[in-house]
Amino acid sequence: MKLPTMNLDGKTVIVTGAGRGIGRTLALGLASAGANIVAVSRTQEQVDEVAAEIKEMGREALSLSVDVTKMADLDNMVKKTIEQFGTVDVLVNNAGVTKKIPAEELTEEDWDVVMDTNLKGMFFCAQKVGKKMIKQEKGSIVNLASVGSKVAISNSVAYCGSKGGLLQITKVLAVEWAKYNVRVNGVGPAYIETPLLTWIKDQPDVYSKITNRTPMGRMGKPEEILGAVQYLASDAASYVTGETIFVDGGLLSYGV
Repeated sequence: MKLPTMNLDGKTVIVTGAGRGIGRTLALGLASAGANIVAVSRTQEQVDEVAAEIKEMGREALSLSVDVTKMADLDNMVKKTIEQFGTVDVLVNNAGVTKKIPAEELTEEDWDVVMDTNLKGMFFCAQKVGKKMIKQEKGSIVNLASVGSKVAISNSVAYCGSKGGLLQITKVLAVEWAKYNVRVNGVGPAYIETPLLTWIKDQPDVYSKITNRTPMGRMGKPEEILGAVQYLASDAASYVTGETIFVDGGLLSYGV
């Protein structure tokens, strides 16, 4: 019996939000597993740097400036990917934002910024890439969710709402597209040491609250998200769809 592999040799992978943080780590990590990468971010300079590193590995890379809230940008992303690689095998739907604001102070503009990126943007990115995968009759979509889809995070009502909605979108797309051999899953990180969250370590009260709530007693590292994403992207997960793997140091299993 030949065992399935997590190798991604020859696969074309789009990674949104690839300019920094988790997205950057995922783009580089999936390239090291054999994939050719389309690195996507609003900041062209950042994804150009990522693409250059990938090419140094001997893989192909395309860097694109894309705002996932703009349909024309998403259409161009798919068009450029197909032009260069002829196919798209995996979408890592990672681009996201948050607003740390008490619920009673959140404005309509704040709400729209978060929802437009984390929910609307992620759905339409999946839809536009998914149409190509449906025609190919194969593909894997991995949506980056959050433990905020399962538990309340203070001052993050829009963020938690968007990530909770993303979990349901992931399930619905998985059900609808299974007949096309297109799998849709999620990965839900907890608190990860990225440039956006470095402030946590500078606030001992906040840091201790998080680590005390986490059985492993620490924040995660971006590279610790990679294994779950690579698994779901690969043929090793060929019978997995509609699931979300939480990479959280045990946070969601915390007891009293």
